[in-house]
Amino acid sequence: MSAKINVQEFKTPVGILLIGSFQNKLCLCDWQYRKMRVQIDNRIQQFLNAEYFSHSDKTIENTQTQLSEYFNSQRTEFELPLLFTGSDFQKKVWEELSKIPFGKTVSYLSLAKNIGNEKAVRAVAAANGANAISIIVPCHRVIGGNGKLVGYAGGINAKQKLLQLENKRVPELF
Repeated sequence: MSAKINVQEFKTPVGILLIGSFQNKLCLCDWQYRKMRVQIDNRIQQFLNAEYFSHSDKTIENTQTQLSEYFNSQRTEFELPLLFTGSDFQKKVWEELSKIPFGKTVSYLSLAKNIGNEKAVRAVAAANGANAISIIVPCHRVIGGNGKLVGYAGGINAKQKLLQLENKRVPELF
């Protein structure tokens, strides 16, 4: 591998994110301390045939600026070039996640229906969990069918805080 993925840590009010860019596109904005950290990093590096390199660039700086604006309630949409690294099915789910408006939530079943396959709820949930571009691709806006907060790579408390930031009446935990 000779190509490089620039990566930087970024501290937010709800946890530390690892932000990465490849060829001027954001390919990583994920929780530094998540259970699937190694699997996500391996997938990205293998998909791009590149290695992580601790270095900043315009894409990372722009991402940090937009995230700061989001956390300061000055931004409701992100304007960043994204590079998804996953299967066609995962990319379809992540593109659908990107359509969930600020302050809204959907269930896993609704998300599955939106991609045209309501029987794929578990696969949709797995793709949601494999999202490597957290917050910007708002997987935190997906909740359980019963309206409760379930599963989030950054932890349920981070999910709750993100939804509260978005002024959403936050569902109960579990």
